[in-house]
Amino acid sequence: MKWTKQRGFTLIEMMIVVVVVGILAAIGYPAYQDQVRKARRADCQAVLMEAVNALERYYTEQGAYTGATAGTDYPSRCPVDPSQPLFYDVAAAVTATTFTLTATVQPMQEKDKCKNLTLTNTGQKGQSGTGLTVRDCW
Repeated sequence: MKWTKQRGFTLIEMMIVVVVVGILAAIGYPAYQDQVRKARRADCQAVLMEAVNALERYYTEQGAYTGATAGTDYPSRCPVDPSQPLFYDVAAAVTATTFTLTATVQPMQEKDKCKNLTLTNTGQKGQSGTGLTVRDCW
């Protein structure tokens, strides 16, 4: 009887490959999701800066921040494009001489550790997440 060499993988080898791929996916996917959340946060920070510029422009023209409306005078959402999913809702608490912009986290971004982002007319930045500093989030 002549033995012929067979080609292919054994079941054990295939199971080892599946386990290794599973371990890599279990480590890599959460890290990927965290980077996606950071990118969305960075986009919202840019929108907040855009809103600051719009409010300053409004103040220059009107002499006060009061009367500025979300969506008309400054962006009201992150991302600004309404065809994109909503990650943060932007609102401003205004007085005649001051404002505080708040980007409120929405369900698609809720797992972000920084939570809500704030920015004032003096440039003071803030966040509502726990265990992180403003520097970590901005």
